[in-house]
Amino acid sequence: MADAPAPTSAERYVPGSGEAARHVLAVLVNNKPGVLNRVASLVRSRSFNIESLAVGHTERPDISRMTITLRGDEFAVEQMGKQLYRIVDVLKVQDLHESSVVEHELALIKVRASASKRAELLKIVELYKGRVLDISADAAVVEYAGTEQEIDALIALLGGFGIKELVRTGTVALARGSGSIDVESILNAGPVPALPDQPTEDDQQ
Repeated sequence: MADAPAPTSAERYVPGSGEAARHVLAVLVNNKPGVLNRVASLVRSRSFNIESLAVGHTERPDISRMTITLRGDEFAVEQMGKQLYRIVDVLKVQDLHESSVVEHELALIKVRASASKRAELLKIVELYKGRVLDISADAAVVEYAGTEQEIDALIALLGGFGIKELVRTGTVALARGSGSIDVESILNAGPVPALPDQPTEDDQQ
């Protein structure tokens, strides 16, 4: 009689092996030379591809806010956020959940606009509540602000006319509701201590 097969042990959970999802990160930094490069380099070193990155001053000229969109596993993104605190000039890192965030990006689209199709083009732009910033004999520059999906939809429609040139800013975002990232409180609290990496299986052996 053959021996019964030995029972197999339950599969162990491996952190960072979950499904990749879209994340929108708000990163507040001191407005100093080289900070943007150090942040982008760290994100890249953790094997993330930055889908968009927008940066500008906050209500304080010495503090800048980066909005980074990327895709990754929840655990891996959390660990990367902790690593960002090791950069001296990083003040705050917040993962904004898509279900509770207001986000927009700006697009400028130069479209072919012949006399015979100009009225149709203007009607589409008006329908989407965009603006025509410049118009010439054979082209028009359209400005549109909206979500990534809304801009993609407009670009798909305008593609029928022929897109000559296109530029997009990347996503900027704020959390919904009354909550906010209080810059003054962060500065008064002093430097944020860097958190250690989550131990790996090799470390635990």
